[in-house]
Amino acid sequence: MTANERRAEIIRLLVARRSINTGALAAELGVCRRTICTDIEILTLEYPLESSRGNGGCVKVADWYHPHRYIFSQEQQTTLCQLMETATLQQREVLQQMLLEYGSAKARQAELQRSPA
Repeated sequence: MTANERRAEIIRLLVARRSINTGALAAELGVCRRTICTDIEILTLEYPLESSRGNGGCVKVADWYHPHRYIFSQEQQTTLCQLMETATLQQREVLQQMLLEYGSAKARQAELQRSPA
């Protein structure tokens, strides 16, 4: 894995998990902790990352940072809404979560209006 691939994987993991201990990240990616620290320093120039040191220290991505939000096309959003009509309660909750996370503001508003209070 190249340095660029490793850094892309670090960002992917951070977006998914929101925070990671650097030691655990080093073990997962098969590199030393110092390599991860260097990668984090470099990534901080482009991404909203925060680091904390000491016991329980970790690197995390800012709460507001969601790079993949609003990626569903209108057709995908419409299809998900149609599927909700025949979905089980658990499936409906997952579909609803997907629309809220990745749908447009209009789709989110429509879904919030459909949701029982």
